[in-house]
Amino acid sequence: MTTQLDSLLGSVCVYCGSAPGHDPRFSTEAAMLGAALANARIGLVYGGGNSGLMGEVARAVLDHGGHVTGIIPSFLKSRELMLDGAQEMHVVEDMHTRKRLMFERSEAFVALPGGIGTLEELFEQMTWVQLEQHAKPVIIANLHRFWDPLLQLIAHVQVSGFVRPGLAPHFEVVEDVHRIVPLVKSRCPAL
Repeated sequence: MTTQLDSLLGSVCVYCGSAPGHDPRFSTEAAMLGAALANARIGLVYGGGNSGLMGEVARAVLDHGGHVTGIIPSFLKSRELMLDGAQEMHVVEDMHTRKRLMFERSEAFVALPGGIGTLEELFEQMTWVQLEQHAKPVIIANLHRFWDPLLQLIAHVQVSGFVRPGLAPHFEVVEDVHRIVPLVKSRCPAL
């Protein structure tokens, strides 16, 4: 008998806000991404919370029969309220362990709109790619131009001479939530 996990092609880590933000389109698009991942048989690895965009994407994966792996530090269990129903929920000691497990369990990384935590996670992956510690795709979902200031800052850092030649950050930008899964699949042959 084939189980859901047996048919899973791999997993994508989605970084996003534990808050919904002021624009309701972000919640709608987080749910759309979750549905697209489940329909493509790609698992979700995420921060384990039930609120904000994190909760939206995870619930949508579950609602569409997909696989969810949540990884949450013990000190955030009550603050972010863990998602019920995830097939895997790992409660870890600290943020460092959380990020390491998220990295190990994922073939690619997607950043939806979010706050400081999302930025920190995104920059860590971008730095690791820049330092050739991995070659997994990093995708910035610039939905409704949310990440424009960040993209301008990255360009500013480069033109100001703080990125050595040949070490430009490697990431891709999409502006349409429907392009995320096809892009991930094109960059990850195993998916």
